[in-house]
Amino acid sequence: MTQTTFLDQLRDAQRINGSLLCVGLDPEPARFPAAYRGDASKIYDFCAAIVDATADLVIAFKPQIAYFAACRAEAQLERLVAHIHTTAPHVPVILDAKRGDIGSTAEQYAKEAFERYGADCVTLSPFMGFDSVQPYLKYHGKGAFLLCRTSNPGGDDLQNQRLADLPGQPALFEHIASLVQGPWNTNGQLGLVVGATYPAEIERVRRAAPTVPLLIPGVGAQGGDAAATVKAGYRAVAGQTIAPIVVNSSRAVLYASSGADFAAAARSAAMATRDQLRNAQADQDKSVTN
Repeated sequence: MTQTTFLDQLRDAQRINGSLLCVGLDPEPARFPAAYRGDASKIYDFCAAIVDATADLVIAFKPQIAYFAACRAEAQLERLVAHIHTTAPHVPVILDAKRGDIGSTAEQYAKEAFERYGADCVTLSPFMGFDSVQPYLKYHGKGAFLLCRTSNPGGDDLQNQRLADLPGQPALFEHIASLVQGPWNTNGQLGLVVGATYPAEIERVRRAAPTVPLLIPGVGAQGGDAAATVKAGYRAVAGQTIAPIVVNSSRAVLYASSGADFAAAARSAAMATRDQLRNAQADQDKSVTN
């Protein structure tokens, strides 16, 4: 029996749920509803309620490991990932860890992501080169998103610098995109992280990497525009997605309400964003066929 790959899962979730939305799970006990507020032991309960309320609306879930580790809640993260796999087996889990190390250390980080937590994909920093990515590619069918053009202001410090020794002098982020499109993508499961607040640069990434998936944070509380994001990153031929885009929203969904109705409010917020993205996708499909 052929093992389902991360990209297979993304395509299945997009088709079944009609969604490009990823819900980021960044639990902050101080922002929990009154019944849970300030109680780190309730991280699983809070996140599981969000998962249950939105599982039919998303293309992926993305727990951020630091929010769990800071609260000594790694066991709750393990339990949460298992819950997602049981509740919504077609929806992949992207562990947002942004690891970046080499050799035996990278092997341990890969083991942590895929064996301990059971994630389907992990976010990585490519700064130390291909040998910091390679250990993750040994896990058949597992995915990895490499930081490429992030939305934080400091991203300009390195990512937007021109590489004078390469033809055409691409920016560093464009070079990373070319590597992921080409020689680094040895298992066919690599993608790129590009911030929604830079739609023009999403287009530049798309030119350099036309067929790899993009993880795009920044829609919602960070102010990224859903329609501009889809226009810049989504590509399809004859209604078939060439490469999925995974558009993340965290705080706007998680903390849509601080009351007892927090899960219902999260569902409403997720549905609104899902529908915005879906409408933008339909417009993009229409513009391609016309």
